[in-house]
Amino acid sequence: MNPMDQHEIPFEERQFRNRRLRRGIFLLPALLTSANLLCGYYAVVASLTGGWQNFDHAAKAIGFAILFDSLDGRIARMTGTNTEFGVQFDSLADMISFGIAPAVLAYAWGFRSLASASSLSLEQLGHVGWIFCLVFVICCAWRLARFNVQGMAPGNPKYFVGLPTPAAAGVIAALVHGLKFPLQDWRWSLAWFFLAAGLGALMTSTVRYYGFKDIPWKRKQPSLSIILVLFLIAVIWMYSEIVLVLLACSYVTIGVTLHIVRLLRHRMVSRTAST
Repeated sequence: MNPMDQHEIPFEERQFRNRRLRRGIFLLPALLTSANLLCGYYAVVASLTGGWQNFDHAAKAIGFAILFDSLDGRIARMTGTNTEFGVQFDSLADMISFGIAPAVLAYAWGFRSLASASSLSLEQLGHVGWIFCLVFVICCAWRLARFNVQGMAPGNPKYFVGLPTPAAAGVIAALVHGLKFPLQDWRWSLAWFFLAAGLGALMTSTVRYYGFKDIPWKRKQPSLSIILVLFLIAVIWMYSEIVLVLLACSYVTIGVTLHIVRLLRHRMVSRTAST
């Protein structure tokens, strides 16, 4: 439309169009959060259906939920449409997609295909499985509530306190997607359930994880970070099974390793100061 023609539009109509545009901008983050919630719900249904293909679909759905979750908050901040309602809606969606969905997937993938359990009965293993997966769900809720109250790490907003819930869910989804076929040995299943509980413990821990909040997305000129992200997307598209497992496990491992290094360094400094 020619800018000169805008003066010919009645004021009431222009105001109505502006309200519609503003409403659409406010709805965009909510739609992305709803897409996140949809992916989590689908992951639960696919996990309950069973079969290695449905398990793989559930893992992919959790992966897409992580993508939508990373977009809704960023777009809300960029457009100035972040509200308290959006924060609470996002947390409830995250509870489904990154708490309940990966817990159900972990239990179904690690237990339902077992034929026999030799020295450990299937009934006992099933009890261990659902209890450890419940620990994952409770820790996810704890982590989300703590983040809503405390936010990022005090004094350093670049870091999260505790493993982020999308990262914990991403480890489970990446391993299911990478390995494809469900576990059929009770020993691997037991280790798998311990892994789920361990991820839950990391979510409630004080281990700091980098939040990627300071990446310069708003620069007018293409930056190296954007080029690297595009390259990473292409690699994931071609080699998703291997790359996603490496990314998810590396993120968790690096955070724990750096936390141990900081603790050891702090102890060494304390001992030096006391002597």
